Amino acid sequence: MIKVLANDGISELGVQILKENGFEVNTKKIDQEDLIQKINEENYEVILVRSATKVRKDIIDQCPGIKIIGRGGVGMDNIDVSYAKEKNIHVINTPAASSSSVAELVFAHLFGMVRYLYISNRQMPMEGDTNFKNLKKSYSSGKELSGKTLGIIGFGRIGQEVAKRGIGLGMNIMAHDKFIKEENITLNFYNGDKKTFTIETCELNDLLKNSDFITIHVPKIDDEALIGAEEIGLMKTGAGIVNTSRGGNIDETALMFALDKEKLAYAGLDVFENEPNPSIHLLMHNAISMTPHIGAATLEAQDRIGSELAEQIISIFKK
Repeated sequence: MIKVLANDGISELGVQILKENGFEVNTKKIDQEDLIQKINEENYEVILVRSATKVRKDIIDQCPGIKIIGRGGVGMDNIDVSYAKEKNIHVINTPAASSSSVAELVFAHLFGMVRYLYISNRQMPMEGDTNFKNLKKSYSSGKELSGKTLGIIGFGRIGQEVAKRGIGLGMNIMAHDKFIKEENITLNFYNGDKKTFTIETCELNDLLKNSDFITIHVPKIDDEALIGAEEIGLMKTGAGIVNTSRGGNIDETALMFALDKEKLAYAGLDVFENEPNPSIHLLMHNAISMTPHIGAATLEAQDRIGSELAEQIISIFKK
């Protein structure tokens, strides 16, 4: 029986599909430092991870029984993909499964930012019964997203899902992508009607200068932040920024400085430079809406991820 280690978990649907096709699945997490020993002791041929577990050269070299490495989600930066392929190991992922979930989280942050939900939700339990009128006054200068310009950095699957929701809200969409020049965005309505919009991408500096809100959907390429002090300097005063992509795509020190100086009004972060131990200064900042890396963490997305991984694994072993 082929053994699968889903070290960062997999949905019950994914487990069910694999078991029905004769696989043994273990979803109990093994610490990173114990992985090599456990993989070899238990003869796992498939290892599935999310963002927490790393599958680097050491594991690939010392666990010769591995035939498949799977990543639930899009980013593969915690896997030495090229090296694994050199060793004839299949590397699979589920790039489309979580797009809608991430896009909806972007707007959860955007709505929370412009209506100050992230801070009023902290203060209402403490002061709502004694300071209601002053709290009401403090949070009465919210904004609407409709009519504003949303800049999307990275116009792949997730970026396009974000665009759909922005268009639906009546936002003007700007997009930047190094590889995509133009994309048709189709909105599918509840009654079967469809409407297609053509979005042409632009230069990053143009997007930074003209967007009211910016959202990032690119992988982490190197050690340098995509959005640092120079890029923030180009942005509109009072703009907001959301990062649900990878920690480090925004220079967190530059971000906090810009928020303190009111160059930027607010930020929404689902990812952080030092996960799973984000900066305490960042966590305590009163202009940042924060979530603990939950972009793909919806029941629907987890079912899609689990079933897609299971089907790919089954297909590879049937060849």
